[in-house]
Amino acid sequence: MKNLNQDHAAFILRLALGSVLLSHGLLKILVFGVSGTVGYFASLGLPSVVAYLMIFGEITAGLAIISGVLTRLAASLSLPILIGATWAHLGNGWVFSSAGGGWEFPALLVVLALAISIQGAGSYALDQLISSRSTAASPQAV
Repeated sequence: MKNLNQDHAAFILRLALGSVLLSHGLLKILVFGVSGTVGYFASLGLPSVVAYLMIFGEITAGLAIISGVLTRLAASLSLPILIGATWAHLGNGWVFSSAGGGWEFPALLVVLALAISIQGAGSYALDQLISSRSTAASPQAV
């Protein structure tokens, strides 16, 4: 029962982080627009390419984490994005409802990514399905 609870908890964490990453990546395209996102990153003193990398990284990591494909790797690779988001909001105060958004929410996402990087995908992950199929298909050593 303990492993089942841990697997389900990891699945819930995975859905939470993955959906936030995916929605923030889509927000940068569908709401702010790519050019608006590039302009915001430029206002932070960052090169335009960083905006494109963030959009790609958030959408790709979000989909990978939600589906449970290369979950630990995707969560680990999302850490620079999330640490960067925390850095971008440091000057706005702690509470995310502050003007410009504070750093509490991005910092929480860093913690979620760390937890998933350590714990793994949990239940309902495509990695487990792929792994179980490849194990069943491989001949057993005698």
